[in-house]
Amino acid sequence: MEDPIKPLVNRVANSGLVVFNLEDHFPEKEMVDIDLKPFLFKELILKEKDFRTALKETDWSQYQDKIVLVYVSNDAIIPVWAYMLISSYLSGIAAECYQGTQQDYLKLHYSQVIAQVDPSEYEDQRLIIKGCSNKPVPPSAYAAITSKLKPVAKSLMYGEPCSTVPIFKRPRKV
Repeated sequence: MEDPIKPLVNRVANSGLVVFNLEDHFPEKEMVDIDLKPFLFKELILKEKDFRTALKETDWSQYQDKIVLVYVSNDAIIPVWAYMLISSYLSGIAAECYQGTQQDYLKLHYSQVIAQVDPSEYEDQRLIIKGCSNKPVPPSAYAAITSKLKPVAKSLMYGEPCSTVPIFKRPRKV
């Protein structure tokens, strides 16, 4: 005699685990780069007159509502006022203007996001910090959220609910 078919039980859903997905906090606006290297004489020297002319001829509308990351991809020394000048052109157009690379920007962004997290919402929870993201969440964000939530969590794990790496487990009170 055959066993009756038993319904599938989603043990992960019934486990009481809370998933914190950093990817949910990835910037919604498109990020675009402005590399200053092409604006430089021989890609090394910033000539003020030529630089100002090039900026005046730039179609700034292409940066409408975008996060603009301004940096130089070589070892050229860029004066501070050059970043200020670009920022002035982007003011009122870009959603945000940041001096640095995407990696630098994301570290700052996630630092600000994690500062806003209310740890009391995760009091005595078994937490999974979701890994395997499809977006470039910086490792510093994983370290920061761990530091923020460890004092209140019952346990912290990294990965996916079906396959986690234990990070921390609060000892049971005797």
